[in-house]
Amino acid sequence: MDAQSVKNTDTAALKGYDAGKKVSGIKRHIAVDTQGLPHAVAVTTAEVTDRNGALRALQRCKCGLKRVQSLLCDSGYVGQPFAQGVKDILAEHVTVQIAKRSELHTFKVMPQRWVTGIVNDMLFLSQADRGV
Repeated sequence: MDAQSVKNTDTAALKGYDAGKKVSGIKRHIAVDTQGLPHAVAVTTAEVTDRNGALRALQRCKCGLKRVQSLLCDSGYVGQPFAQGVKDILAEHVTVQIAKRSELHTFKVMPQRWVTGIVNDMLFLSQADRGV
């Protein structure tokens, strides 16, 4: 699960401000499988937290998530309320795993984190192709 705040260059009725990333626009929340195929997607205004947006995406697409056993997230999704929300939406047996960085400011390959980055890059490139 991951989220990306992007500037909203289109004329949109709804947009917000992500103070953490200093971006005015929208936020895309996406959950992919280990092959990079998207299974849960939600687009919100930028001020919506990663945790709340993720729960919205899971709620919207829960009928297609019946076989999920584990959800891998970054540290933006830490906390018992989020984990309980995932269990309430999907099932009690679903676990939330938080990928933590062991050392700050050093490069380290983190397994299973790159897939959502690739999907977000593809979304960006598709926008660039349209001249947005």
